[in-house]
Amino acid sequence: MDFQIEEEPSVSTNTHCTRNKKGGCLKRLDSTWRFFHSAHFFVYLTHLTSTWGDRMWHFAVSLFLVELNNNSLLLPAVFGLAVSSSLILFGALVGNWVDRNTRMKVVQVALLIQNLSVILCAVVLMLLFVYNAEITILWNGWMKIVCYTLVIVIGVIADLASTAMSIAIQRDWIIVVAGDNDKLSNMNATLRQIDLLSKLLSPMAVGHIMANTFSVAGCGFIAGWNLFSMCFEYLLLQKIYKMTPGLAKKGDNQKKEEEVSERNQTAFKDGRMTSAAVSVEDELVNNNCTNQNDKETGCIKGILVSGIRTFRDGWIIYYKQPMFLAALGLSFLYMTVLGFDGITIGYAYAQGISSSVISIMVALSAVTGLIGTMFFTILRKYCGLIHTGCFSSIAQITCLTLCVASVFAPGSPLVLSAPLYSSASDQLENYTITIFSTDVLNTSVTKQSFIYKDVRYDVPSQLPTNLTNFTETKEYLSIALYFAGAVSARVGLWSFDLTVTQLIQEMVYESKRGIVNGVQGSMNGIMDLLHFVMVIIIPAPEHFGILVILSVIFVSVGGLLFFCFARKTLGKDLFKCVCMKEKHSENGKDTKIVAESIL
Repeated sequence: MDFQIEEEPSVSTNTHCTRNKKGGCLKRLDSTWRFFHSAHFFVYLTHLTSTWGDRMWHFAVSLFLVELNNNSLLLPAVFGLAVSSSLILFGALVGNWVDRNTRMKVVQVALLIQNLSVILCAVVLMLLFVYNAEITILWNGWMKIVCYTLVIVIGVIADLASTAMSIAIQRDWIIVVAGDNDKLSNMNATLRQIDLLSKLLSPMAVGHIMANTFSVAGCGFIAGWNLFSMCFEYLLLQKIYKMTPGLAKKGDNQKKEEEVSERNQTAFKDGRMTSAAVSVEDELVNNNCTNQNDKETGCIKGILVSGIRTFRDGWIIYYKQPMFLAALGLSFLYMTVLGFDGITIGYAYAQGISSSVISIMVALSAVTGLIGTMFFTILRKYCGLIHTGCFSSIAQITCLTLCVASVFAPGSPLVLSAPLYSSASDQLENYTITIFSTDVLNTSVTKQSFIYKDVRYDVPSQLPTNLTNFTETKEYLSIALYFAGAVSARVGLWSFDLTVTQLIQEMVYESKRGIVNGVQGSMNGIMDLLHFVMVIIIPAPEHFGILVILSVIFVSVGGLLFFCFARKTLGKDLFKCVCMKEKHSENGKDTKIVAESIL
């Protein structure tokens, strides 16, 4: 009897646990099902499709231009310069166009122009590959130049349309879809993770296709992908638009914008930055532009004047924003040779690093970038947005000290006395010829064996450090420190980038998001162009250390600008690390967020 009494609760308890497990599984399946049918998921899917195509195109077009121009880097350089210059000149105009039109119209037009431009470029490149000999003969070679110009111009148009699409989705739509700042930070981090993965994997995909087939097949694949992407993204964007009614209310209520901006600035404890000043300035600029446009409509001169005025007013609006210093600080991070672009790869090759090792470093940089996005979401949750930016900047600058150390470490090619435009091999040849012409018989100093043009000579061991590396075991400490600093700094870099991105999203009026983000893109382009100019001025590997130090200085200035913004916004609270904790009530149902100072 006792046995039966003890067994019944056990059976009922097991049954209850089984039901709880089934209920938990059903809840998880239901939440997963809802996520895959939510606007958030469709935004991610749209971004994945768009970013994958963009990364493939930017990777492939450079290879196509190099192959068409007899392995010369001239055409890719011209294409890159044209794209950067167009973004600097027309960033404000593109952003203003995004602001002045409805959300659905913006994405429809931008999506159509972007994908059709890429398809047209791919078709022109296919014709150049198939009929290269015939086109070269036409017009004494001028027809080929016309085709190259056409590819570059259409490519620039595609890039500007891509910029408009990026501003519309990543800087405007996402804010409405997210609904609150916590979800917004998670969505920003997820979009950046998608972007980093696409940057890593999409070139591998198109490169595999081009390696196993022909360049014509690569062009056809790019064209086919963009045709599919255009249709697929259009359907997804329509679905997102229907699922989110707030997207149809752009600019309907200026008071709501002011209330949101005031609420965000109050959360940042910024009593001195009133939104009224920015609002008045914006209204004055809009009124002036409208009056002038009414007078000058219909003539080419009026269009040019209107464009110049929009360009000027865009920079004024950008300067008047409360988060101007933070945005400017982000731009300074673009003036760097510490990113994993062609300059970094070229420097690594010059130091004797194999392509396999470089590919591993690029993969590691993507991994640390993903870690940075997760670092951002965690740190923002517990320390707040502005403190997250401060910690991210400190982490990035700390890691970059390894790059500064690499300049002076054993194996560094730094030789300040080396000519600006000569390589190390040229210096070795000139130095050797000088020695042989004067001191070939003088062997009174310490000597080492050196082979020059199949003749063994005894060369005085007075060669510069960077030249003796050719005859001794190569020191890899310098390049190892360089990669360690550049890879680890990606954690702070992407966390800082996401911080400033969300500050712009939260503190800029809905009606000015386009033009502010357009000017921000122009500012980023200016700094990016400046770092290419610096490399052109100081191209020798022996002077690369100077560029590394300059890059760290610019990154430090960017961090300092953000600290100035943080100090201006938070005041004395900047030096208090605010930890956000959840405090549960006694009944365990209600949850409150409590700020606690840990300093």
